[in-house]
Amino acid sequence: MPPFARHRCLAISRGPRLHYAWIVALVTFVVLLVTAGVRATPGILMVPLEAEFGWSRAVISGAVAINIALFGLIGPFAASVMDRFGLRRVVLCAIALLAASVALSTQMRAEWHLVLIWGVLVGAGTGVTSMVLAAVVATRWFDQRRGVVLGALSAANATGQLVFLPLLARLIEKHGWRAAALLVAGAAAIVFGLVLLFMRDRPEDLGLRPYGQTPDLEPPAKAAAMAPLAALAYASRTPAFWLLAGTFFVCGASTNGLIGTHLIAACHDHGISQVRSAQLLALMGIFDIVGTTASGWLTDRYSSRHLLFGYYTLRGLSLLYLPATIDSGATSLGWFAVFYGLDWIATVPPTVRLTTEAFGRENTGVIYGWIGASHQLGASMAAFGAGAIRTRLGEYRLAFVIAGGLCVLAGLAFLTVGRRTFPARAPALAASGELA
Repeated sequence: MPPFARHRCLAISRGPRLHYAWIVALVTFVVLLVTAGVRATPGILMVPLEAEFGWSRAVISGAVAINIALFGLIGPFAASVMDRFGLRRVVLCAIALLAASVALSTQMRAEWHLVLIWGVLVGAGTGVTSMVLAAVVATRWFDQRRGVVLGALSAANATGQLVFLPLLARLIEKHGWRAAALLVAGAAAIVFGLVLLFMRDRPEDLGLRPYGQTPDLEPPAKAAAMAPLAALAYASRTPAFWLLAGTFFVCGASTNGLIGTHLIAACHDHGISQVRSAQLLALMGIFDIVGTTASGWLTDRYSSRHLLFGYYTLRGLSLLYLPATIDSGATSLGWFAVFYGLDWIATVPPTVRLTTEAFGRENTGVIYGWIGASHQLGASMAAFGAGAIRTRLGEYRLAFVIAGGLCVLAGLAFLTVGRRTFPARAPALAASGELA
């Protein structure tokens, strides 16, 4: 880093009011927001690609499924690579790959182009800037307010829809889908510059402690995180891992796999315009900011098991009722968007907290990476499965019912198996920030 830049960073970070952790958190929020917009783009391209090239929903959904699977599977290895080569350097490489790949997608002509670009390349790039990035940043930079920060960073995944989808829908309507792809690529290029200027790997790089760490205490010795495969082998021998990974599989299937990928296409089947359905997803994004940030605040204070029971059960009931809601038209779907948005990824803060309780702070990134991989495998299966159901049956009703039933079962798991797996923790300890 140039001397003047380091001096500027130190001056900012040592100021009386603003810890540099908040700048890193803000940059991370923007990274997650834009990469969420990149991931959400195939959902709004589905109908235009079907119309221009004649590709079936099953084919397009298959490319999206590969994208989502890589997004999850790369996460655990990304956490390990960040530890070895530096968070900033790895994120820069990922964003450069995304910008180039999305721009290249405007030249697609064959199905394999779709699979390679939107499936493999975009999936690999977003895999590095996945929910693992939020967990790593929150754990490294914050001792206090970690739940709130993690909630806000998790909300960025839905805020990307808020920012991009309505605009992309209008661009597609007026100028075609290629203009939308170029806009997303340009946004990724801008984020590259922000990361280059402001992102830092650890507080120690600036001579700081994590936000909220008591200055008169010696910082604990940094324990080395387990390697990805060793962490998986260790975690897979515990019931805590299987409960968290299994329920997060359902979480992914019921959110970005099903609703995030197919809601716009499902609305199109019922005569609701693409712009209007994109606005519904954006509305979900608005309320997800509220819901997920509030979930982080609640996670700092209340039982994560009880929160997850409530989140999954309410989500399941809303999905079971969705077929009747979508038949009623856009007005009823607006209420669904509000309710569902509040619960979109509110599961993330309590899931990360339980991961830290079970496996330790130093292993949170890599083991949560595997739990996040399960989330994305569920999303991948739902993205492809819902497309196959639509192609075969001509409607999405069965896909919504299956997802709703699985969510209810996931919620109940935290009151049965979860009660023995995760003992209750004292609220005072949780509020103190000693746990993630």
